[in-house]
Amino acid sequence: MIDLRLLREDPDRVRASQRARGEDVALVDSLLSADERRRSSGVRFDELRSEQKSLGKLIPRASGDEKAELLKKAGELAAAVKTADAEQHEADEETKRLLLQLGNLVHPDVPVGGEEDFVVLETHGTIRDFGAEGFEPKDHLELGEALGAIDVERGAKVSGSRFYYLTGVGALLELALVNAAIAQATEAGFTPMLTPALVRPRAMEGTGFLGQAAENVYHLEKDDYYLVGTSEVPLAAYHMDEILDADQLPLRYAGFSPCFRREAGTYGKDTRGIFRVHQFDKVEMFSYVDPADAENEHKRLLDWEKQWLTGLELPFQVIDVASGDLGASASRKFDCEAWIPTQGKYRELTSASNCDGFQARRLSVRMRDGKKVQPLATLNGTLCAVPRTIVAILENHQLADGSVRVPEVLRPYLGGREVLEPISK
Repeated sequence: MIDLRLLREDPDRVRASQRARGEDVALVDSLLSADERRRSSGVRFDELRSEQKSLGKLIPRASGDEKAELLKKAGELAAAVKTADAEQHEADEETKRLLLQLGNLVHPDVPVGGEEDFVVLETHGTIRDFGAEGFEPKDHLELGEALGAIDVERGAKVSGSRFYYLTGVGALLELALVNAAIAQATEAGFTPMLTPALVRPRAMEGTGFLGQAAENVYHLEKDDYYLVGTSEVPLAAYHMDEILDADQLPLRYAGFSPCFRREAGTYGKDTRGIFRVHQFDKVEMFSYVDPADAENEHKRLLDWEKQWLTGLELPFQVIDVASGDLGASASRKFDCEAWIPTQGKYRELTSASNCDGFQARRLSVRMRDGKKVQPLATLNGTLCAVPRTIVAILENHQLADGSVRVPEVLRPYLGGREVLEPISK
């Protein structure tokens, strides 16, 4: 959540952020009104309690009619205190409810607009000209089935659409990717983590996934648990309700977990293969930093993602995501999009988001610098979303005979294998 003091001091900035996100601007005024009621009712409650305490000291020393009058007044004050307490509680709850609906403040450098209004910041690698090589590229599913690596038919039989099996070299390729990603993250100073896939509501709400993103979250109603769509959630909640010393920062974790997404609103999109699925594995980077270092850490996360994709020898571009396409928690997000030959366009493989103090305030994760205690900043960055990375590798590194060249960075994790061969022509 944002700082309420900032809302009071500069409401126009918050209105501008809501407008840039395409969200309800009127929410800002509703929140300001609720906050004013919360503060005024708090003052009223404190005044009445003070008067009640003063009166309580007079009653034992009084007698006769005076005491009767004081007792009558004490009863009236008790009722007024009870009413003021209820009003204060109601206003406080209303303020919290509205504050949780408000997205993070959009960074001033973020391009304004919707999904297609991103700005391309960098382009890396060379797009292959398959025509010049004398063959038409196959898509990842055709390649994967020939390699004995992907089985979507049995995935659909067992679990429904957008589920799949990785088999044979497909399973080995996932394990190679995960091990290589964790190795890079560990070398960069991240602590490897295996995280829970089920979390309590506070963890999901605290990271900002129960607002606009709630429709894509799986909820187990009987137990009131949520299936995570990313290990960002358990990693953000790892230090929930803790105060960290400033000299401990930055703290960096690389989480590996299964991820579950309903993919609501994507009917008819990416239905072939494993590009958009309900369950997948992912390696996620997560950082806790001093707010003053948040923007630099954001660039570092992006650099580690670029290092990873360059090592996989994939052509990709880096985009500055537009304001209307940001998640509720992010003030700014950079995506790395890999070229997918059979689609003839770049598609998202990784994201790096700066959440500033937004998640830390919700989860009560703070830092102590001397005597000062304040929310710290959290950031997250995808290192390897496995299925999409497999899609990009198969399509970009395919050979004319249907085999697939293995990027050098993965060969040590695949027994030195240089090429994945079809199991049948």
